Amino acid sequence: MPYVAPVKDMLFVMNELAGLSEVVGYPQYEQAGIDIDLAPAILEEAAKFNQDVIAPLNWPGDQNPSTLQDGEVRTTPGFKEAFSQFGMAGWQGVVHPAQFGGQGLPRLISVACFEMVNSANMSFALCPMLTDGAIEALLTAASSVLQECFVPKMISGEWTGTMNLTEPQAGSDLSMVRTRALAQADGSYKIIGTKIYITYGDHDMAKNIVHLVLARVPGAPEGIKGISLFVAPKFMVNADGSLGERNDIQCVSLEHKLGIKASPTAVLQFGDHGGAVAYLVGEENRGLEYMFVMMNAARFSVGMQGVAIAERAYQKSVQYAKDRVQSRDLNGSPEPVAIIHQPDVKRMLMTMRGYTEASRALAYYAAAAIDIQHASPDELMQKEHQAIYEFLVPIVKGFSTEMSIEVASLGVQVHGGMGFIEETGVAQYYRDARILTIYEGTTAIQANDLVGRKTVRDKGATAILLAGKIIQTEKALMEMGTRDAKATSIQLTLARQAFESVVVYIVSNAKIDTKAVYAGSVAYLRLCGLVLGAWQMSRALLAAHRLRDQDPSFYDAKIATARFFAENLLPQTQSLATSILEGGHSTNALAVEQF
Repeated sequence: MPYVAPVKDMLFVMNELAGLSEVVGYPQYEQAGIDIDLAPAILEEAAKFNQDVIAPLNWPGDQNPSTLQDGEVRTTPGFKEAFSQFGMAGWQGVVHPAQFGGQGLPRLISVACFEMVNSANMSFALCPMLTDGAIEALLTAASSVLQECFVPKMISGEWTGTMNLTEPQAGSDLSMVRTRALAQADGSYKIIGTKIYITYGDHDMAKNIVHLVLARVPGAPEGIKGISLFVAPKFMVNADGSLGERNDIQCVSLEHKLGIKASPTAVLQFGDHGGAVAYLVGEENRGLEYMFVMMNAARFSVGMQGVAIAERAYQKSVQYAKDRVQSRDLNGSPEPVAIIHQPDVKRMLMTMRGYTEASRALAYYAAAAIDIQHASPDELMQKEHQAIYEFLVPIVKGFSTEMSIEVASLGVQVHGGMGFIEETGVAQYYRDARILTIYEGTTAIQANDLVGRKTVRDKGATAILLAGKIIQTEKALMEMGTRDAKATSIQLTLARQAFESVVVYIVSNAKIDTKAVYAGSVAYLRLCGLVLGAWQMSRALLAAHRLRDQDPSFYDAKIATARFFAENLLPQTQSLATSILEGGHSTNALAVEQF
């Protein structure tokens, strides 16, 4: 089944849940002529482009992935031409500043475009995703000279960007980075070292690749405080902007992966012939601080990849369930019916739909928060929305990606035996989704961040702020008074109370019973995702009730999905709370030698 972008659903979330009208009402967007009527036109164009150009390359990319030939990476046939069209159409620059050639649109609009390209072809989408992150890091910390040199070409899609953190001995622990940066008389540096797992570290889709590299200068402090950030292009850039000599950077191998096979994951060797020329970004020894800008952007983007792959798996499963005729209906009809009539198939499809819609709504809500933080002139609004965004990022990344694996797995199950056959295509979504809980910080890293930096550090203030917003939704549901609204409100209240109890426990015990608290960190992240996702689904129910007469079928489905989520998925919060509050010590009970 071909991919069909869920534009109507996206616009519903943007307008009714994320508050697009508020975002575009700020002077930054108003003065640029960006208004609420622009979003549908952009999303329709994005849908057409991704459906027609990018999606048809998804299966060929899985079957005919990138290869390394004579030291050069060759991507799947068609990828180079598609990326050229992607850049020329302006999709790389949707969210970036107009002064560098971007469109300067709100992140809320850009995330919908990003979701589409990832649903269409996640392997392809990784290239623009990493380029976006590199652009953000350069705009945050690089000198104006470096920005003018690299950013416009990256926004235009002529050049791409990478993030070079990981080394053979330095995975999640970046304090172990050993790549060296040696200062030169002309102000540049020479980089020497090996980086692994570099997404699109080499390819043939663009004329140049701009590598952002973490390295250490001589005499730097030990650990993460001694890491600096450098920019090292594949080809040197002449004074007139043209490309010069090849830099001393070589792709020595490509990884053979479970999924996202079309995306070249490179091992890069810097400096085998004297050192790769690089330029310092910002100040020495502040590299991890700058790179975290890129990492945070990438973490949010990976969460959106989870939403995207879940949407694709859901669409394919619905179509198969409608087409596959097998067995009689339980109501006693004499003829075999499509399997979508069977209650358990509906359960699986509703679970897939519920998780996908909740995760999308939560991510779009987070995107609007960062838009408001940047656009609002009110300092209190800036601080509140920054806190909300930062609290939500590990949830968007961790919950949405864990959810995507469940959804993709259910997609295989809906297909039955055919789901286990590669030619059906649904197995690819399962394989592609599996990386999402690993790269850009594992689920445990997101969960530890949620506990330590996002909950304990502010003594639970942001969590309680969000709980207060949930209470308002509970009241609105009760005031509405419909059977669906009341049933949803009851479950939301129980889940919110569990959330509040867990927050109090974490804040009170994080320092005195640290291992027990962190043993429940992943459960806490899932609980947060369920509660906050249910909150967004409940808000969707309220909006759907108000708008129902405009399109009864669409809005009735919103109401039904919200209630399903509340009654079938949200009750997990009770067992998760028990695990967090009571299970920490048993998790840590065995000594290492007992394993």
